[in-house]
Amino acid sequence: MKVVRVLSVLCSLAFPSLALDREAFTFTNYDLDVRVEPEQQRLGVRGKIALRNDSTVPQRDVALQISSTLDWRSIQCSGKTVQFVTHEYTSDIDHTGALSEAIATLPREVPPQGTVELDVGYEGVIPLDITRLTRIGVPEDKARHTDWDQISKSFTAVRGIGYVVWYPVATESANLSEGNSVFDAIGRWKSRELGSNVRIHLCFSASSSSALPVVVMNDPAAQGPGDGSCGMHVYSPLNQVEPLFLGANYSKLDRPAINFRYLPEHKSGVETYAVAADLTVPLVTDWFGALKAKVDVVDLPEPDALPFESGAMLLTPLVSNDLRAYQLAVVHQLTHAALSSSRLWIYEGLAHFAQALEREQQDGRQAAVNFMALHRTAILDAEKTLATERNQTKAADESLINTNREEFYRSKAMYVWWMLRDMVGDAVLKKALAAYHPDQDKGSSYVQHLIEAQTHRDLEWFFDDWVYRDRGLPDFRIESAYPRATLDGGYVVTVTIENLGDVGAEVPVTLRMASGEVTKRLEVHAKSKASTRIEASSTPKEVVVNDSSVPESDVSNNVFEIPPPDAVK
Repeated sequence: MKVVRVLSVLCSLAFPSLALDREAFTFTNYDLDVRVEPEQQRLGVRGKIALRNDSTVPQRDVALQISSTLDWRSIQCSGKTVQFVTHEYTSDIDHTGALSEAIATLPREVPPQGTVELDVGYEGVIPLDITRLTRIGVPEDKARHTDWDQISKSFTAVRGIGYVVWYPVATESANLSEGNSVFDAIGRWKSRELGSNVRIHLCFSASSSSALPVVVMNDPAAQGPGDGSCGMHVYSPLNQVEPLFLGANYSKLDRPAINFRYLPEHKSGVETYAVAADLTVPLVTDWFGALKAKVDVVDLPEPDALPFESGAMLLTPLVSNDLRAYQLAVVHQLTHAALSSSRLWIYEGLAHFAQALEREQQDGRQAAVNFMALHRTAILDAEKTLATERNQTKAADESLINTNREEFYRSKAMYVWWMLRDMVGDAVLKKALAAYHPDQDKGSSYVQHLIEAQTHRDLEWFFDDWVYRDRGLPDFRIESAYPRATLDGGYVVTVTIENLGDVGAEVPVTLRMASGEVTKRLEVHAKSKASTRIEASSTPKEVVVNDSSVPESDVSNNVFEIPPPDAVK
């Protein structure tokens, strides 16, 4: 009978029409004992996982996936060995571009919402691997800047799903060459596991030839990084922080707002970063309230390694002495430490918004607008991709509320917060943010009502266009600008703005004159026109709609040259 079951599982893998539902189960609990042997590049894991059947039909087969350089050793249920088959499963949610997948046949079917607990064991090595990037054409040097995860004698850094699958997961295959499929797969997993509980007992093994490294985990319950060769780390619920661990010859510097773990040769960079933190704390506390946790900044040895954040922890090379660049980095993390939310468009959007505020504080509004404009191309590309998917009915209901696209919940959300600030003013938005409580954020309109309570202004149209639904971007054009002379020698210019897009916004309209300029704000809804009158003290020259503070699909039609007043009839 067991042979028949194994053959049926193999057949289900061979024929898509019979394929198992890999995402049927949610991993509700992890209790893992993890042992790391740096000199051997080795990882060994034993422990328990609990799963809940969130599908609508009973399930007897369950998929369990780990990195392809790890091997399944045992799977048990109620103390008895579970029959399972393993194979390599292609997927770019791991840096190797593949997973070691075990298809386990459970002793009995698990009904919908039923649970099962498994004892698992697996082990193997985690070397530096850039396979998934080089096979899609990324140059090796650039690939190493992105996929720097590894276990080695001198440096260990292992992130979770999306980089190294070192704890069991279950997702459908995803490929970096297939649009947004990797981010979608990771996003679905994060959404399912949002309330999961994780306990990890992590130990780094000593060797006769070297001392133990300083070990760091991003334990959200700890006061500072989880240092120590052995320790228990708890993530409950998992929320936005996926477990990761690092080990190196770190030195420590603990400041009021930040815990640093840095490589001794990077001491000057740490000192500069600490100054940057001191300079940015006042901005963060003014906008988002007192820091509720300390930020953890952990050094990376490769100077060109791309930074990575996990909650209030930032992994980044501390090799620079660029104070302003560090201010942009640290204000992002400090914002996370001050204001938490399970909604990505709030959690990440506000952190990016804080970076724009920092640029404004450094060099004025135009610098902030220019900073945000760096994200515009990515947003445009994401909107085009979404429009294509919507035509194929894949993402008809996607919005900032439920998106897994970083270009939306980070970059587009940053613009949304900036536009809200322009619309209601600093004081109102600060009061609304001060009233925000993550545990009370039960409905998608919670933030809208917080802001409306402070400003007494109906913002339903704005949230409907930008947050609750994704209708693309606005496209403003100046239809006309008519100057009329006044008795005091000045002019009144009537400006009509047309919005060709499917999204409305309140946009700045600037009249440039022979001497100076005047700006007014105008609300222009989707597929509509709106007019405003602007007084000019000298000869009007041109009108500009949008100073790039509102992302739009086409900025080539935003300037209108005003003919000389005596030529206007």
